[in-house]
Amino acid sequence: MELSSLHSLSPLPLCYPKPSSSSTLSFLPMLQRVDALYVVAKSELAGAGTPDASYSLSEVKLSSKVRGVCFYAVTAIAAISLIGFMIVAHPFVLLFDRYRRKAQHFVAKLWAAATVAPFFKIEYEGLENLPSHDAPAVYVSNHQSFLDIYTLLTLGRSFKFISKTAIFLFPIIGWAMSMMGTIPLKRMDSRSQLECLKRCMDLIGNGASVFFFPEGTRSKDGKLGDFKKGAFSVAAKTRVPVVPITLIGTGGIMPTGMEGVVNSGSVKVIIHKPIKETDPEILRQIARNTILDTLKLRG
Repeated sequence: MELSSLHSLSPLPLCYPKPSSSSTLSFLPMLQRVDALYVVAKSELAGAGTPDASYSLSEVKLSSKVRGVCFYAVTAIAAISLIGFMIVAHPFVLLFDRYRRKAQHFVAKLWAAATVAPFFKIEYEGLENLPSHDAPAVYVSNHQSFLDIYTLLTLGRSFKFISKTAIFLFPIIGWAMSMMGTIPLKRMDSRSQLECLKRCMDLIGNGASVFFFPEGTRSKDGKLGDFKKGAFSVAAKTRVPVVPITLIGTGGIMPTGMEGVVNSGSVKVIIHKPIKETDPEILRQIARNTILDTLKLRG
């Protein structure tokens, strides 16, 4: 496979949670940088080209800022409370379920559900389209917000995300990612890209599933970006289906660049029918058009 197709193996921001107590966790100091985030968000989002993408500082409600602080407090408490279960279970997971690691993903589902439940409701549609837990697949979705990871984890599927290697260094969250089997990736490192691709194919060959955000980054204006081919090349080579998922609402609750804010709202997760093709380009086009049409009709 050409290296150009590997660029879609983008590092996923699986675990951004940054709790407020540096004495228990050494996450990035999100809560201490809220003011700076608003300044950056204003400068970045105002140039995105759409009215919905432009947030001025005055438009951020105090209640949204308070909800943002509470969100990270809740996710930190949940992570601390649940990490022990992962640690105790991990030796047994390595012995009996090395590739899928269902037990660890179940704990991650509890963590994600406990975090989002006080702040927004998730509505699911098309759950019948999900492959069985033991059937490997390549899952893809649009990427609007940091909340996408939390939302997808609530599905309870043991698909493997891809994340920057630096995130693995954070206590608690990095440990959890390792125990879940998250795939590490170094940006702009061709050797790391090749290793990541090989790891994805090896996981699928052993019955696990992988997850890609084929846009490669979060959308700043809510518009669907171009899909890169990496995910679809993996699916074509391993002959497993691609499962497109449309996420609606996460970008409005926590806009890109404003990760210290949690607005009110609801989220919808739409799981589309699996796509089976042997041509990666056809897979890419069908998956993107499926998600794009859904966003136009219901986004």
